[in-house]
Amino acid sequence: MTAFHTGRYSKYIRPISILIDLFVISIVSFFVFNNQVSNIWILILYQNAAWGIVAFSIKFYNVYRFTTPIIIASKIIKQATLFLLTIIAFFPFSRQAIFSESKIVVFITLILVLVTVFKFALFFYLKEYRIITGSNYRNAVIIGFTPEAIRLKDLFETRRDYGYRFLGYFSDKKISQKITGKLADLKPFVIENEVDEIYCSLNEVSNKSLKDLIDFADENNKTIKFIPDTKEIFSKNLKIDYYDFFPVLSLKQTMLNEPAIKFMKRLFDVSFSILVIVFLLSWLIPLLAILIKLESKGPVFFKQGRPGMEENEFVCYKFRSMYINKTTEKEASKDDPRVTKMGRFMRKTSIDELPQFINVLLGDMSVVGPRPHLWSQNKEYGNRVKKYMIRHCVKPGITGLAQVSGFRGEITAERDMVNRIKFDVFYIENWSLILDLKIISQTIINIFKGDKKAY
Repeated sequence: MTAFHTGRYSKYIRPISILIDLFVISIVSFFVFNNQVSNIWILILYQNAAWGIVAFSIKFYNVYRFTTPIIIASKIIKQATLFLLTIIAFFPFSRQAIFSESKIVVFITLILVLVTVFKFALFFYLKEYRIITGSNYRNAVIIGFTPEAIRLKDLFETRRDYGYRFLGYFSDKKISQKITGKLADLKPFVIENEVDEIYCSLNEVSNKSLKDLIDFADENNKTIKFIPDTKEIFSKNLKIDYYDFFPVLSLKQTMLNEPAIKFMKRLFDVSFSILVIVFLLSWLIPLLAILIKLESKGPVFFKQGRPGMEENEFVCYKFRSMYINKTTEKEASKDDPRVTKMGRFMRKTSIDELPQFINVLLGDMSVVGPRPHLWSQNKEYGNRVKKYMIRHCVKPGITGLAQVSGFRGEITAERDMVNRIKFDVFYIENWSLILDLKIISQTIINIFKGDKKAY
């Protein structure tokens, strides 16, 4: 059987697990507490929110292919205990609810049993699935040919349930028939063989080479992990995982990689976009449609393919602000003759971007994030500007930190793109809900104040 490439469905496992748990909680709560409260749906909503908050705080769903059953069991016990306390806390503050110790015991017991059964069933099923079918494997390479590197390779081969496929060693310091290549051969090998994870023995590379490897991994959406020693990398933002008893260091992911944060940001995006569509676009679209049609022939909306998350193309919507032309992959410049009079006003006030709230509702974009570039810009700067491709690890946004910081509009020199990418990367690595709200507020201010680079 041909093995599936990693990531085709792995990213859905955690969201599906969360949804099943919430479904179980809702069903059990309905049957256990239906006669205890006047409005069971308020209790169910409270319980789902409480479960999510507790799960996020203790990282309940951070279970990986190398996580041990003991750790999973401890997570379940901790989750159930804290969740029980939040459920008990509901009744003293609700006048329409009747507290019953027996009902609470039945409820938490059923939840504990069902969640435990499901979580372990899924965990062991995936392990057996990898062994039997050879699917859902991650391709891995190791930099270095040290005793620790050899131990890690042996672990990959003996613990097939972990789901790693070892592809080779890379080293400049050792000469052996077992070495696949030198460090200079690593990057093309990783790209050509669709390597997912790079394990680096720290005594193999200099600090300069290490930084270059981290940048390479970021730009190409590869995971880099480290076989520990005493180098300066320990001062960085690292977490430690154990493959059996073998310690492996990883660079911590950003907040936007956390499932709970993704859900919260998506919930905000959907709520915000619905408000804009209902209260603004519902009457603005007919009005602008008339004005756009009166000035020039062509459709009301301009649709263009743009690179989105993980460089997957999506159709980006805008109000048409130009005369019909064949140079849509060329960005607008100052006094661009392609721009109509009405289009100049819409671009100056950013009204032309408002249809992208439809993209947000469809899930292609976020309200705040790196702006989606043209494909021509991706091709031109993707390999020239460091960390350019990191912007594709999150959904593109209608507005972004770079835009409200003065780096929007035409790219006249490479430093314009470099500065834009710096702000995009800073946003991704330092995201917070407060930062999103600040960017949205500044965007609204800029719309009324005007932006000299908006043309």
